[in-house]
Amino acid sequence: MGPDFLLTFVLVLFFIILASNSIKILREYERGVIFRLGRSIGVKGPGLIWLWPGIDRMVKVSLRTVVMDVPSQDIITQDNVSVKVNAVIYFRVMQPEKAVIDVENYLFATSQLSQTTLRSVLGQSELDDLLSQRDKINQKLQQIIDSHTEPWGIKVSNVEVKQIDLPQEMQRAMAKQAEAERERRSKVIAAEGEFQASQRLSDAAKILSEQPSALTLRYLQTLREIATENNSTTIFPVPIDLITPFLEMAKVKK
Repeated sequence: MGPDFLLTFVLVLFFIILASNSIKILREYERGVIFRLGRSIGVKGPGLIWLWPGIDRMVKVSLRTVVMDVPSQDIITQDNVSVKVNAVIYFRVMQPEKAVIDVENYLFATSQLSQTTLRSVLGQSELDDLLSQRDKINQKLQQIIDSHTEPWGIKVSNVEVKQIDLPQEMQRAMAKQAEAERERRSKVIAAEGEFQASQRLSDAAKILSEQPSALTLRYLQTLREIATENNSTTIFPVPIDLITPFLEMAKVKK
């Protein structure tokens, strides 16, 4: 093994190490912000890129949508109710160069901004609005957070309030309120049914009063129903109106 072979081996090893440190492969959803001697020279990727060793430095940024949990926050609503609220935020990097240069850590910055915005917006809302107008609050959160992250090259696509934890006393009060509301609706429905039944009876009484023969037929029908149900003898007083037509007929014959 001569000196020429040793020199060749050292050169080959040097070029292999140089190539391994210089050639980078970025996936389809990745971009690399390149700094040359500390100065940004642009964004490269995806695919195969070349970096000058010792001169170029690359910061890799993912362009996929990030799903981030916003930790539970203690909030006092506008009507002085203490609640705990957590949320989830969906965002993605649209401009990798801004996300690297304009903010130190865009993930941490977005998380902190989401927490402060959540406390601010929900603290200006009443409890009833928090429970019934969830979509409106989500939209407001998304607009505020997105307007603050836009200079960082980040687009916030959606913000969702996940869970609202109420105090035990408030839960019991709301349960009583819901029970009272159900009872009120039950009484209203029963009263409406009684009103409709009485109205129908009134209409029937009016029709029977206008048609005496209809009343007679109804009386006879009732007697027949009672006779079929009971085997014992039942005595009913006969209304004078029922035999009046027969008396008149007898007078006419005389």
